[in-house]
Amino acid sequence: MAHLFSHINTCLMTGLALVGVLLSGCASNSYPPLSADADVASDYTYVIGAGDSVFIYVWGNPEVSRSVSVRPDGKITAPLVEELPATGKTAEQLARDIEEVLGTYIKNPLVTVMISGYVGPYNQQIRVLGEATSPQALPYRVEMTMLDLMIAVGGLTQFADGNGASVVRMVNDEMAQFGVRIEDLIKDGDISANVDLLPGDIVIIPEAFF
Repeated sequence: MAHLFSHINTCLMTGLALVGVLLSGCASNSYPPLSADADVASDYTYVIGAGDSVFIYVWGNPEVSRSVSVRPDGKITAPLVEELPATGKTAEQLARDIEEVLGTYIKNPLVTVMISGYVGPYNQQIRVLGEATSPQALPYRVEMTMLDLMIAVGGLTQFADGNGASVVRMVNDEMAQFGVRIEDLIKDGDISANVDLLPGDIVIIPEAFF
């Protein structure tokens, strides 16, 4: 009988050890770690996206100056300006395009474009998927970090495997995936786990296996 209990105890211990290994394997991150410091271009300039609002000011011509929204198709319509593509352009580029159109009607028009709303084009938004409190797409901001992003989305859910999260990023025109330690960052205050984000990053937060 003692031998039987000893055998059962050995099997139980072996089983628990195996479960521990499996859980440890699930919690680990198989992707290469994302570098803490991203190579953000110093000349990064915000470009207009669908949903942004642009204020068109034509000097000396208040009758054609006004605020318009960029339509879902990426175009704007304003007085004397119809069906003009706006997405993917900087405020300066759009101003020059509007001047070219208005030149047909106004002598030497001088245009200034001011942007508000700040939705940005889809390919530059930061997307958060999975076990974030509020998964969503957000406009990229210069020097944006993972900590900034987690504050914006309300952190992790109770079911999240924060240290199993990853960032999908375009590297040399190819899609790559990197591991990040979000749980260490926001629950343990490990600042070394804070990483810079880049326009177009996708953050994927999986569910933990309990």
